[in-house]
Amino acid sequence: MALPRVLRADESVADAKVPESLVKKLYDSLSEKQREEICFTWDYTDDRKVLRTHVSNNWFITDVKTLGIGTDFYTRDQKDVIEALFWSLYNKDWHDRIRKQLKDDAGGYGKQQTIAIFGKPGSEKFELVMTGRHLTIRCDGNTTEHVAFGGPIFYGHAASGFNEKVNHPDNVFWPQALKANELFKMLDGKQREAALIEKMPNESAIAFQGKGKISGLLASELSKDQREHLQSVLNLLVEPYRVSDRQEVAKCLTAQGGLEQCRLAFYREGDLGNDGTWDNWRLEGPSFVWHFRGTPHVHVWVNVADDPSVPTNARG
Repeated sequence: MALPRVLRADESVADAKVPESLVKKLYDSLSEKQREEICFTWDYTDDRKVLRTHVSNNWFITDVKTLGIGTDFYTRDQKDVIEALFWSLYNKDWHDRIRKQLKDDAGGYGKQQTIAIFGKPGSEKFELVMTGRHLTIRCDGNTTEHVAFGGPIFYGHAASGFNEKVNHPDNVFWPQALKANELFKMLDGKQREAALIEKMPNESAIAFQGKGKISGLLASELSKDQREHLQSVLNLLVEPYRVSDRQEVAKCLTAQGGLEQCRLAFYREGDLGNDGTWDNWRLEGPSFVWHFRGTPHVHVWVNVADDPSVPTNARG
């Protein structure tokens, strides 16, 4: 696939300037009429509450028919900037997998995606949010206080239709669940009792709970090799994203006592094929939620901050 024209002149996706500079480039190119449609004040509110902070599994932050990133609302150059920005939010090694997910779920990149810009790019607070089916991703230049990724994000994949088969063939995110299930197999009987929960919570229940009421096996109770494997699970979860976002996740975790203060839960409910490979599981700490729902297809909700008092605005 050819690079967007905005990059071809003098740089590749891999060594492009930070995505935030592309947000400013896009913002500066927008006409007044365009800004009226996709630019909002920092705490703009509608029926989705503070729009900037909203997350859902299938939604459009602006109207997809008239304002979608593939429509004539944007000029060719603006579309190239948006595409360059999008890919620069991801680890280059994941680009082909993200392309597949978009193709399977939305007909391809640019077909069913929308954006909104909050605040003024280049100022102390600004953020671009892109949404679609199985997509919420953000670009904020670390200007949003306390949170990783600029706020809660969402990713998912229905690789072979709405109801996927056992083992989720060709699902680009299923290896994350397999990695977590490898850890379950390493647990002893008592640990499995703590880790395996009968019923799973609502998938969009990703508000922070602080240090109370979190179900599952506490990571600090794992053995050294088990903790190392849990770290490899976390590494795989954050692997699709750019380095700065991965670093933010680590920083937020450290602020709340590290990975050892998280609990890992697997849910018997929704075990596709009743094969004991748990399709639904969750890694959760005081201000960290990574909820993986594998049935009937993959939905993953992510909410990471350095303080559990940060409010959550999610709707499933």
